[in-house]
Amino acid sequence: MIIALSAIFLLSYAAIALEHPLHVNKSATALIGAGLLWTVYVLFSGGDIHTMVHDELGHTLIEVGQIVFFLMGAMTIVELIDIHNGFDIITKRIKTTKSSTLLFQIGVATFFLSAVLDNLATTIVMCSLISKLLGKKEDRLLFAGLIVICANAGGAWSPIGDVTTTMLWVADKISALNVIYEVFLPSIVAAIIPLYFVTNSLKGQGVEPPKTDVGVARHAETTEKERNVIFYCGIGALIGVPIFKTITHLPPFLGVMFGLGFLWLITDLLHKGKKESEKAQFSLARALSKIDMSSIIFFIGILLAVATLEHSKILPELAKWLDETLGNTTLVIMLIGLMSSLVDNVPMVAASIKMFPMDLHPKDSYLWQFLAFCAGTGGSILIIGSAAGLAAMGMQKINFFWYVKKISVLALVGYIAGALTYVALSPLFGH
Repeated sequence: MIIALSAIFLLSYAAIALEHPLHVNKSATALIGAGLLWTVYVLFSGGDIHTMVHDELGHTLIEVGQIVFFLMGAMTIVELIDIHNGFDIITKRIKTTKSSTLLFQIGVATFFLSAVLDNLATTIVMCSLISKLLGKKEDRLLFAGLIVICANAGGAWSPIGDVTTTMLWVADKISALNVIYEVFLPSIVAAIIPLYFVTNSLKGQGVEPPKTDVGVARHAETTEKERNVIFYCGIGALIGVPIFKTITHLPPFLGVMFGLGFLWLITDLLHKGKKESEKAQFSLARALSKIDMSSIIFFIGILLAVATLEHSKILPELAKWLDETLGNTTLVIMLIGLMSSLVDNVPMVAASIKMFPMDLHPKDSYLWQFLAFCAGTGGSILIIGSAAGLAAMGMQKINFFWYVKKISVLALVGYIAGALTYVALSPLFGH
């Protein structure tokens, strides 16, 4: 069974990577792969274990559903801002005509915003923003690649910035203040090195805006009041999600749905005096219709596929084998970070939490803090290695091999430099 599951996953992974040469949509491949993996898993498990597999699938569905609902809610909020031309508030304030300066500004903003929101919501917001600022597709792809790196790096040092860091925090492996204190500088290094190289390569290049005013061409005209209200309420709703989670300890998807409900109410009140035909242009239904459902379906397929590797014990056993083979905590955690670029970092961290006992590695120890950094930033090396990468891939139509060619090496260099920074600083943290 293990061989069959591994083979199916690798073939599915290869088909996703070769989407353009094969002319097969990656979403279809992800769904087929997920269906085959679960079918093989249940058939090879035996009759007595079918109930357990069904329970595992139910548990996986809950986890996937929460992530998908969060993604849909965040994307809908962003689209509501967009159809009200809310991003004009930012784009009109950006006066620079230099690509290098613009990229640096967006990279820094992404890094810090992802710590306050989370890397997924931040990526969605920033990818929408660059569509308003940049007319050339190549520029948008390059900026999106750096947004993924900066979002993942920014999320790694915050207990609410990345789902893996949140998992370690909730599992009581790390404390909020300690992860900020210890992982902040390595995360800056992981983001600033790729940002430095790319901004240098763009020196002398100007910003080429979209040939048409996208906000006006695609959407109905809005008043300054409408733009301001929806923009600030929408961003406030996204910022409120981690606050909601911290106070209530409820899942983030409920927070984003809560915020979406308020934004829906505000939208209805804002346009209540208009004709039905005019209100329809700014409705939630229109915002929902603009969401890229293909990327969401791809997300569902990937998460379902990876879950079989976790439930079949492939990932935990792999982590255990690495620990026994290498015998070096630093190398093991760095490899787990590298593997999170191939396989979603959530099950990798989940496996690691179960693998390393607390009596050997107590709360806030070297292993857990280093894992928070590596799992968070390692996912940037490949476009499918993180939720932020998957969101950018769907929104900007990023080709897998384009990302490998243009971004992966930069992300890897930043990852290694950040990891070495953490190792060098660890004595100062008492490790």
